[in-house]
Amino acid sequence: MYDEIFNMTVIQRDARLRKTLAAFSVGVFAGLCIHSPFHPAAQADEPTVSSSRMKLEYPVSRRDEIVDNYHGREVSDPYRWLEDVESDETAAWVEAENKVTQSYLQSLPQRETMRARLEALWDYSRTGLPAKRGDTYFYTFNDGLQNQSVLYRTPTDVPPSQWEANREVLLDPNNLSEDGTMSLASWVPSEDGKYLAYAIADGGSDWRTWRVRDVATGKDTDDLIQWSKFSGISWTPDGDGFYYSRYAEPAEGEELTGTNDNQMMYLHQLGTPQSEDKLVMKRPDHPKWGFGGSVTEDGRYLVISNWKGTEPKTQVFIQDLTIDDAPVRGLIMGFDADYSFVGSEGSTLYFLTDHEAPRRRVISLDVAEHAKRTDDNVDEPADRAGWEEVIPQSEHVLEHVSLLSEVFFANYLADALNQVERFSLDGSPMGPLELPGKGSVGGLGGRQDSTETFFSFTNYVTPPSIHRVDVATGESELAIMPEVAFDVSQYTTEQVFCTSKDGTKVPILITRHKDAPMDGSNRTLLYAYGGFNISLTPSYSPGIAGWLDAGGVYAVANLRGGGEYGREWHEAGMQLKKQNVFDDFIAAAEHLIDMGITSRERLGVRGGSNGGLLIGAVMTQRPDLFGACLPAVGVMDMLRYHKFTIGWAWVSEFGSSDDETQIDNLLSYSPLHNLKPGTCYPATMVTTADRDDRVVPGHSFKFAAALQAAQSCDNPVLIRIETRAGHGAGTPTSKKIDEYADLWSFLLENLK
Repeated sequence: MYDEIFNMTVIQRDARLRKTLAAFSVGVFAGLCIHSPFHPAAQADEPTVSSSRMKLEYPVSRRDEIVDNYHGREVSDPYRWLEDVESDETAAWVEAENKVTQSYLQSLPQRETMRARLEALWDYSRTGLPAKRGDTYFYTFNDGLQNQSVLYRTPTDVPPSQWEANREVLLDPNNLSEDGTMSLASWVPSEDGKYLAYAIADGGSDWRTWRVRDVATGKDTDDLIQWSKFSGISWTPDGDGFYYSRYAEPAEGEELTGTNDNQMMYLHQLGTPQSEDKLVMKRPDHPKWGFGGSVTEDGRYLVISNWKGTEPKTQVFIQDLTIDDAPVRGLIMGFDADYSFVGSEGSTLYFLTDHEAPRRRVISLDVAEHAKRTDDNVDEPADRAGWEEVIPQSEHVLEHVSLLSEVFFANYLADALNQVERFSLDGSPMGPLELPGKGSVGGLGGRQDSTETFFSFTNYVTPPSIHRVDVATGESELAIMPEVAFDVSQYTTEQVFCTSKDGTKVPILITRHKDAPMDGSNRTLLYAYGGFNISLTPSYSPGIAGWLDAGGVYAVANLRGGGEYGREWHEAGMQLKKQNVFDDFIAAAEHLIDMGITSRERLGVRGGSNGGLLIGAVMTQRPDLFGACLPAVGVMDMLRYHKFTIGWAWVSEFGSSDDETQIDNLLSYSPLHNLKPGTCYPATMVTTADRDDRVVPGHSFKFAAALQAAQSCDNPVLIRIETRAGHGAGTPTSKKIDEYADLWSFLLENLK
């Protein structure tokens, strides 16, 4: 799910980076059962597990008498000590919890069989979308069970069918660490293909270390960029440097928990130390602002996307690179809508925007006169009178647009399924791009002078295939189709719609074996996200294939809060309307039961990040509705989430406990604060990682401790804490297989 796709414009990457900041009953906290203080010696005794329904011996979690006053509401926080993820006491607690969890999981008879099957399903070759620079294709390839995909280069005169025989390793991240936890997080070739800038992530952290490799020799230069986060890079046209963004070096001990403020943009010149990089933009008067730069392909302008938090509203700055020391000037100001740079023709810039178009359109504006100004009014925007509509809003959401050889490739989303249309430079329709079926399309990027482009196609039972497109004619051909050890012909995907509490229709995609009975007997996993304007579209996963292969049904609900139907759909699941997301999910679960797909006892639910919050909220609101719950890397403490790393950026999505008008709403669904002692909660396995610096693991630690204390029945409540891993991206293949084996074995044991 985290395959590297880099043949897109830098600003498209920035739009995705903004989304990755996420990537994520009424009443105050009731108090939890009191336990004796945690003692590290408790971990010495190996817990005994003979059945999933027998009461487990959980580690003792110390409770402190901490009470906060939120605008007159007193709220207990007894497990706050678990927020200190670097302390010895927390480390001992993690070790003790993992011992209980692993003892339980290793006792499950189906686990080893499941792991072996997952390993077979993962063992297929996977090729990433190519990026063409100069006379070279750059792309990633994984032979199946490699922990990290390898970056290769191949001459552009070699057809895809012969890439394997003519490729050369450019960078193999598997050589960077013995356990596979050092990953290639980003890579961007220079415009002429002579250099490669690449970013390494250590153990899943969001921090990136950038280096530069000479493509011809395969050796790294002395260039080194540190403390970069939530940033792509954009090469200068002559390849002698690149623009990037970074934060100040964090205080010692706060690398994974400290707040990320005051992002700065720099220009790095090859062959010089980072200390000599030229500061392009910083705004200490607006510490929450972040920046992503893109140089137009003619080298004329630097276009800077300016974001604040995860709300899809941006400003745009511009710098005329033809004038020495030209100021960075505001172009589109006000944070009134989202503006993503698509491309340029001379002084005309094209943007994808939801300004006056909640399902998005493409506009153009001429920036010549505004960019040349040298006065001090740098925040004064350009006149909007000259804006022109190029591609109007349609009935479907316009997700991405690329400009190639004066042809726009517009990727739309219709009921969570992609459709691609082509338009001329003046916006005249040129017809659709024929797709292999119903599913998800990625790619369609490249330089503006490209005569070819590539796209990937996938759905829940189709592994990603790569297709080559002739830009002039729009004709496509299959380039690469992987072979998997999974008979996709035996499975079917159907889309149904359920009705939420307020009458809203919510789509659900259900994938199952063609012969699955409709008598409520199917073990079913319902997955959703519901936030940050992120759309869930069909994609193949060997992990999900393993669940289907074991007889399970896989359902995905497209909840409000996502981006499936545009800005209004997103806003209907934000802040004071967040309960709509939970109502949509509950309606989807009830619909699966009413259809005869499954029953309450056989329904499992899963979500990650904002989706982990979702699972935590619905299991506290409706513990009677689910047989098992799998909240992953979730935002579980809605009162303190904004105090760590990039959490402040989610305030536009959730609201903040600092705001008295928001506090009651946050308390009404905050998973940590709605656990009620004496309640029988479903079998639950919380998952997180010790180096997650997006949603810090303290969220899951506190929730798991509180849930174990509140549980009144023998349903297991476990927490699985991965080591040397983060929020998900870059996780080694071996760790993914182990995790899915644990997840599916847990479900098979408890959905009976």
